[in-house]
Amino acid sequence: MGKPRPHKKKASKSRAGGSVSKQKMNENPATLIDQATILLQTGRADEALSLAQHALELALANSPSQLCAVNLLAEVYIELGDIDSAREHFMRAVELDPNGTIPECDGGGAEKFLWLAQLSENGGADSVQWFERGVSALRQIIEQLEGKAGSEYAAITEEKKRKMANALCGVAEIYMTDLSWEEDAEARCESLITEALMVNPNAPEVLQTLASIRISQQRMDDARAALARSLSIWKDLPPEDPTVPEFAIRISLSRLLMEVGMELEALEVLERLILEDDQSVEAWYLGGWCLQLLAEKKEAPQDAEAEESPESKRHASLVASREWLKQSLKLYDLIQYEDERLKEHAIELVQEMDKELGEDMDDDSNAEDGEDGEGEWNDIDVESNEDHEMANS
Repeated sequence: MGKPRPHKKKASKSRAGGSVSKQKMNENPATLIDQATILLQTGRADEALSLAQHALELALANSPSQLCAVNLLAEVYIELGDIDSAREHFMRAVELDPNGTIPECDGGGAEKFLWLAQLSENGGADSVQWFERGVSALRQIIEQLEGKAGSEYAAITEEKKRKMANALCGVAEIYMTDLSWEEDAEARCESLITEALMVNPNAPEVLQTLASIRISQQRMDDARAALARSLSIWKDLPPEDPTVPEFAIRISLSRLLMEVGMELEALEVLERLILEDDQSVEAWYLGGWCLQLLAEKKEAPQDAEAEESPESKRHASLVASREWLKQSLKLYDLIQYEDERLKEHAIELVQEMDKELGEDMDDDSNAEDGEDGEGEWNDIDVESNEDHEMANS
């Protein structure tokens, strides 16, 4: 949603005048929306909620302020984890702007449709129709922007194209999962990814979706080519560069790379993710699994301390894999992660490596203390092992 820019307050000439001015501003829904937006952007969603609600109460029916307030409330509820209320407010925004033709500066546009696609309780076809409404709105916006000159319009156009391409990829992902049984699922995926590539050909997210489609078609060489191209776009950029995909997208990328046998590239992605967030259970787990896959191939990362023999490389990868996996299990308990299948797979892999490598000192000391099978993960020191793990990887 295009949010109004905060207005600058003018200095009052007297205390009395200032008090009146402040009172009037507090009764101005546009000003309340500005203030609530700033609170939301600075992590104060609870405070933003009351201001946004008050703005909605004051807004005139069918006014830009009403639509802005409804959209803002939906975003606040998302931040607060109240998905039902968020969905309810986005639906109300759709009633006020059913085709997304109201300008974004007045609270209109495609954003509400894209949110409803993600928040759909039914998923599948319901999510698809919301994505399609968002894509339709974005097409119209892009057409309008492309008719305007100026660098500022070019930047906005590129942003809208990015959103449109991602929405098209979202539909393709649904046809690869929830609607994969549809007779035309593969044809729809091809059509969607073709359009997404035309709209935004150098987007890492689009290239990942292309790779995912090619994997489902068992076209592994094409999948590897798409993933390599996706990686090349951002891998040498600093973390703060906007071209670098979001954390979750890079997690998905690492899984795809592992699926097509590009473990070294996957490990490179995961090492970078750990440097950005060393509390990510999934990153540590995937890194451990990736190293285990390298061990199966009797390979090791280039910087691993291993001799050139295949068995030495296998051993180095197994040692590093076990440490990454144990780190994931330690963090799993610390932050109360909820993916049971991840935990079970990590424990299974560690137990298999224990049989080949022998139990390490941590395991032996825990056994002496009489701890049970799961308790052995609780004595791994996250900070002291971090440097060692990264070195071994």
